[in-house]
Amino acid sequence: MLSGSFLYLSLGSSVHSSSSGGSRQAGRQQERGTRGRRGGRRCSANGTGPPALDRCGSQLDAALQLFWTEEGMDVATTPKQDWSPWCPLLFLLLLLGGSRGSCPAVCDCTSQPRAVLCAHRRLEAVPGGLPLDTELLDLSGNHLWGLQQGMLSRLGLLQELDLSYNQLSTLEPGVFHGLQSLLTLRLQGNRLRIMGPGVFSGLPALTLLDLRLNQIVLFLDGAFGELRSLQQLEVGDNHLVFVAPGAFAGLVKLGTLTLERCNLSTVPGLALARLPGLVALRLRELDIGRLPAGALRGLGQLKELEIHHWPSLESLDPGSLVGLNLSSLAITRCNLSSVPFQALHHLSFLRVLDLSQNPISAIPARRFSPLVRLQELRLSGACLTSIAAHAFHGLTAFHLLDVADNALQTLEETAFPSPDKLVTLRLSGNPLTCDCRLLWLLRLHRHLDFGTSPPACASPQHVQGKSLRDFSDILPPGHFTCKPALIRKSGPRWVIAEEGGHAVFSCSGDGDPAPTVSWMRPQGAWLGRAGRVKVLEDGTLEIRSVQLRDRGAYVCVVSNAAGNDSLKTWLEVIQVEPSNGTLSDPNITMPGIPGPFFLDSRGVAMVLAVGFLPFLTSVTLCFGLIALWSKGKGQVKHHMTFDFVAPRPSGDKSSGGNRVTAKLF
Repeated sequence: MLSGSFLYLSLGSSVHSSSSGGSRQAGRQQERGTRGRRGGRRCSANGTGPPALDRCGSQLDAALQLFWTEEGMDVATTPKQDWSPWCPLLFLLLLLGGSRGSCPAVCDCTSQPRAVLCAHRRLEAVPGGLPLDTELLDLSGNHLWGLQQGMLSRLGLLQELDLSYNQLSTLEPGVFHGLQSLLTLRLQGNRLRIMGPGVFSGLPALTLLDLRLNQIVLFLDGAFGELRSLQQLEVGDNHLVFVAPGAFAGLVKLGTLTLERCNLSTVPGLALARLPGLVALRLRELDIGRLPAGALRGLGQLKELEIHHWPSLESLDPGSLVGLNLSSLAITRCNLSSVPFQALHHLSFLRVLDLSQNPISAIPARRFSPLVRLQELRLSGACLTSIAAHAFHGLTAFHLLDVADNALQTLEETAFPSPDKLVTLRLSGNPLTCDCRLLWLLRLHRHLDFGTSPPACASPQHVQGKSLRDFSDILPPGHFTCKPALIRKSGPRWVIAEEGGHAVFSCSGDGDPAPTVSWMRPQGAWLGRAGRVKVLEDGTLEIRSVQLRDRGAYVCVVSNAAGNDSLKTWLEVIQVEPSNGTLSDPNITMPGIPGPFFLDSRGVAMVLAVGFLPFLTSVTLCFGLIALWSKGKGQVKHHMTFDFVAPRPSGDKSSGGNRVTAKLF
């Protein structure tokens, strides 16, 4: 495209700069008259241009004067003079070539096309005379203290405006009117305090807004209501203490929101619920100690959630992630002491889980199985000391594990459902013991991605500091070997305890690596480390408040990667009868606490037996006493004789009585 200045110079001396003063213009007119009389002869003589150039010189002069001033650009009136047939064409080319306008003297307009770069020029106001076709305007690093309405409204083609690192403290509503094409607005590093409604009106196409490093305290209702095309909002390093429930209303297309290094004490759940299309939420370096249940319930489209550096966050509520369907979750540099399985179990579409830099000490077995699509687990910089066998079973797509910079001494093959499918393993920075438990890593080390720092042996001494990549496929004797576990010490093989008493079984073993001690109940179930019957840290089995049902065999098992050994002991429980005559209750678990009294068939038989024996003894004793008393009194008479005299009939004095003898039984 031809520039206006080029056209102006090509017309020869008949066209002059519009910056000439009034006196110089009068002299120019007089000179033009003289040159006009001889210009035709000269032009026709040398053949450099048509004679008509002299006739339209004054018209072009006036046109250039109008064009190079803003007043001329606004008015743009055509002088009423007699134009040559081709002069309008020249003027049209002049207008097209000069449509960019002038470039402010303090700015750079040549480094990039359609860009005006005015950064770090100590400007206190927006410079005038900006080209109308500017697409990028950089005013960063100046001393701008305010913006007035209409100051930028003529830049209808502007797509990116950088006002960062100035001294802007307030923005009047409507200050950005007319910027219909603006896509990016950077306001970080200013002194803005309150975001109210109407500030960002007139920006229908804006997709990115950066408000970091300001002094914003409040987001009022409707602060972003007219930014219906906004996709990314950066809010960090502010004094933000409150976000009104309707602050984010209208941001129907917002996909990424970053809230970091603010003074928020709670997650603004009501405000976040007004973001139906939010895909990525980053909550960084906040002093929040709890993520309440349902705080993020309204974010049904959220796929990425990052919680970084919340020192007060020690656990996740079981319902804190309810309503989410995440594919990536990062909870890093917090204070979680264990993996929050209860809060994660419903995230069946989760693919990436990052719990790095938390004081998590162990990964138990099979707890990740509900996360069936999990592919990557990152736990670097934590406090891991053990990863249990079958820890990742159920994860069929699992291919990346990052446990660098922990306290792991080993990582057994049984932790993975398919070790051959493992692609990336970050294991550096751990005090690994290179024994038979790591032989599987030697087998796979050629296709495993260990990163820039491969794992190295910390023990035994003859391989200390040697990287796993340095070992050949054929190992020298004594490398990566283990010694099977054997029981060396144990307590009594037969233990007798009273009901309600205390019983202890001891067992220990030797081996390389050091074996673990486990105990089995008589019914075959493994005993845990909690409850009335538990295994202590040193491998001792302790039974408190012994019950009748505890009697039987107990098996001690010592095991390591090379083998195991077992030993059986017995417990006999003596039933204790209370002094009040009631039987002891086998369901009592704590001594001194009475419980309900129940009798089974055996108890009923015992009660009857106990009651019948005293009765039989009493009866026998009574008969014996009677027999002894009778013998002590002499001969016992078994019959007796007595006389019976019948009464006399009336008047019969001669009749007498008769003697009758009766035997008494």
